[in-house]
Amino acid sequence: MSETVKKRRKGVRLTNPKNRWSEQPKGNIITDVSEKHDAIPSGEDDGRQGPFKRFSAMWSSFRKGKRDRVKEPELTEPPGLEAAENTTRQHRYASGQYFFEYLVVVSLKKAKDSNTYEPQITYQFPKRDGMARSQKEEEEKTLKAITLFCFPEGINWAPLTEYHSETFSFVLTEIDGSRRNGYCRRLLPGGRGARPPEAYCIISTLACFGLFSKIFDEVEKRRQISMAMIYPFMQKLREAQFPAPGNTVEIKSFIPESGTEIISLTRPLDSWLEHVNFATLFSCLTDQQVLLVFAAAVLERRIIFIADELGTLSQVIHAVAALLYPFTWQHTFISIVPEILIDVVMAPTPYLLGVQKRLLDQVTDQTDLLVVDLSEDKKDPFIVSIGDEGTILPPKLQAEILVALSTRQNASAGEVLNRVVSEAFLQFFVKTVGHYASYVKYARAGEGGVFDKRSFYKAIEPKVTRHFVKKFIQTQMFDLFIQEVEQQQPGPQQGIFHKKILEYQEKKKKEKTKKH
Repeated sequence: MSETVKKRRKGVRLTNPKNRWSEQPKGNIITDVSEKHDAIPSGEDDGRQGPFKRFSAMWSSFRKGKRDRVKEPELTEPPGLEAAENTTRQHRYASGQYFFEYLVVVSLKKAKDSNTYEPQITYQFPKRDGMARSQKEEEEKTLKAITLFCFPEGINWAPLTEYHSETFSFVLTEIDGSRRNGYCRRLLPGGRGARPPEAYCIISTLACFGLFSKIFDEVEKRRQISMAMIYPFMQKLREAQFPAPGNTVEIKSFIPESGTEIISLTRPLDSWLEHVNFATLFSCLTDQQVLLVFAAAVLERRIIFIADELGTLSQVIHAVAALLYPFTWQHTFISIVPEILIDVVMAPTPYLLGVQKRLLDQVTDQTDLLVVDLSEDKKDPFIVSIGDEGTILPPKLQAEILVALSTRQNASAGEVLNRVVSEAFLQFFVKTVGHYASYVKYARAGEGGVFDKRSFYKAIEPKVTRHFVKKFIQTQMFDLFIQEVEQQQPGPQQGIFHKKILEYQEKKKKEKTKKH
């Protein structure tokens, strides 16, 4: 995100020789994985590379697998979506005017002579016509990846008569570093008797989970009437402009026997939190337990979250990433690990992973990581831990975060809750590294700056805070943050983080004046 939880970066990431990052291999889209999987430092042949290479090979094999045949939709789209118009509309979408790129329906189709089910795309809107061959091949690879993340459990399904619908999200990371968000709702299709669930998936560059959940409510309502009712609504939505933070867009949609309805879609005022639901995180863990997870994440350790529900996994992992704002998690990030890719847990590099509880036995044989159980019936949420998580953060700042979090008891839910939680952790970074701008030195006008790391952390008091910051500035998230600052021209910085820094500095000045 930009000034949201996840920054989208166009092009490859800046190379950091110290961490031996490398450009992502051309032609290999890593879905929901932002780490560069070929970037294992040379000489690190300690036995950990084998499983990691198996994962990479397995993923490459998956990407080169047979292509899905996209079944013709149950309705015919009206004429007018010609190739030239598609180009114009794609440009408008890229500029942020479109809500979504496309909607697909993924159905489970029973394999011949087998009791297994294969996820297949049975509906797509809009259909992509007039694409070049290379574009079409990449599109088909992406569609194949979507089926994998819509049904991460694999091929073993049984027909059901009851199924509670669930909504979750995932991320598609392209070879150029750009990201698209996948929003998914799984439900039982209309009909009689036992049948497998199906998934509705919206792909968008926009990160706004709450807004797309409401869109799914409307899609589900129309699906109960007829598949043909989905198209006019999605067409209206696709033509609507995505509203600015705090604003509302209204979509008119006709439903038989109900007449014309007006659907209001409102973006949260704090746009950088619109993909986050902190309520789920704090319903699964206590405040103190969230602090331990935050401590492990801020030092970029390997963290696995365990739960039965896909929605719980995706909401919690996005919430933990949001606690790091204004910094951005730069490594492997998979909100729900498909069973076929479970070997990724053996990667030696940092990650945030969501794993369904039925696969727990395949992750608990790991060490040097944090495994967090989010289940309701858990005895201890930390199944595996390093043991030092409680000593990473300075004690005084830990106490201040806990005090700030306690005020959320007066907050209801949604935006107010998100603001209280984010403010608590944002103040932590303001107090620990908020003075960074004073240590970016500019030699000549028009040239980039140079960050004086040593002087920066040596200026920190007390010693316990300096000890934490000395570790934190070695992380990839801090390194990339500073690289971006160094490339900017000197002058006032923008954004909520810099606003909070100025407020804190002004407060300290007033306190100092009172003492004298």
